[in-house]
Amino acid sequence: MVSRTLLTSYLAATVAGYSFLDFNFGPLSLQDNKKGEERQQPIGAGSDDDPLSDFNHGFTKIPPKDFTGDLSEGPLFAGIVSFAHLPVLNCLNGDQKFDIAVVGAPFDTAVSYRNGARFGPSGIRDGSRRMAPGTYSAFDPESDPLSDAVVVDCGDIAMTPFDNRIALDQLYRGERAILKNKAASDNKPPRIVTLGGDHTVTFSAIRAVSEVHGPVTVLHFDSHIDTWHPVALGGNVSSYSQLNHGTFLHYAHEKGFLTEHGNMHIGVRAPYVRKHKDLENDKKCGFESILAREIDTIGVEGISKKIMDQAGTNKVYISVDIDVLDPAYAPGTGTAEAGGFTTREFLTLLDSLKGLNVVGADVVEVSPPYDTNAQITALAASEVANSLFSLIENAP
Repeated sequence: MVSRTLLTSYLAATVAGYSFLDFNFGPLSLQDNKKGEERQQPIGAGSDDDPLSDFNHGFTKIPPKDFTGDLSEGPLFAGIVSFAHLPVLNCLNGDQKFDIAVVGAPFDTAVSYRNGARFGPSGIRDGSRRMAPGTYSAFDPESDPLSDAVVVDCGDIAMTPFDNRIALDQLYRGERAILKNKAASDNKPPRIVTLGGDHTVTFSAIRAVSEVHGPVTVLHFDSHIDTWHPVALGGNVSSYSQLNHGTFLHYAHEKGFLTEHGNMHIGVRAPYVRKHKDLENDKKCGFESILAREIDTIGVEGISKKIMDQAGTNKVYISVDIDVLDPAYAPGTGTAEAGGFTTREFLTLLDSLKGLNVVGADVVEVSPPYDTNAQITALAASEVANSLFSLIENAP
């Protein structure tokens, strides 16, 4: 039923010769129902001082010419792209105060299949455009990970594409320098969330973190184990190729960056290279595995309990290869494997791990050239990063 007020407004507008919208909101068209010289002139007919003055009626108000207060903060799709519109800092000089640093690692010259992850940091940032401080989780309305701590974007570490040894050392030195800053909350070293980049970058990140916190327990979300012996993957070609995105955890263990026990792979489903020997080497590196299909038997809750029990109170580094997701949800990656987690399942799993003592994290292997036009991989990776912020902020 039409309300009496609405009907009265409509009748009054009709009698006066105005449209219903004109009556309620002011004239919306370039020409109204006035006659002769009173009729509104087309665009360009305003005064010399303000050509738009004729159109400053109704609910539209053009500010003074020199007003700039509404020009720096625009819609979420505009502006210089940082992660989730976070402030950008030069974090390498060691005199800044922040709790969490977003750091890009544009590197993909240690992959065994598809490259393109050098564009991962910029792709993830682009996928985070609709995120911003001051927005709250639908699943935890009290939580705003981008505002609950001082989170900044430190940009990318320059990594040469011509020599992996130099590039990985550049990332190590960059993250080492960033960790010399102080956290805004407690004056301790800040935490870093690295955006990759192929998975080899985790070696440099863990190296830097372990210098500050000692050996860390790695929770490795991936479809592959990445503890392959160098002889089995790459190292039989040359010594230069021994450190790559499938062997970095082998070397991280060998160098003493990892705890002897408590490390876990979660979401594994890729085939092994050597029968029995791959798993034997994995055990030597201190890892246990939760296979991807276990989500069908014990569910997210069961996987979460296994992880929490295994990690305990250890200092934890979380590494997320986006290929832990099924290719239906993350096609933009280097070595996709069918049968992975859905984005919803994985985000629920990550968010269930609050209480772990997370001292660093990364999300890697995002390859924008293989993503869809809708950027579904980049969108997923940006949400993963946001969940990692929350875990860090809730760490003891």
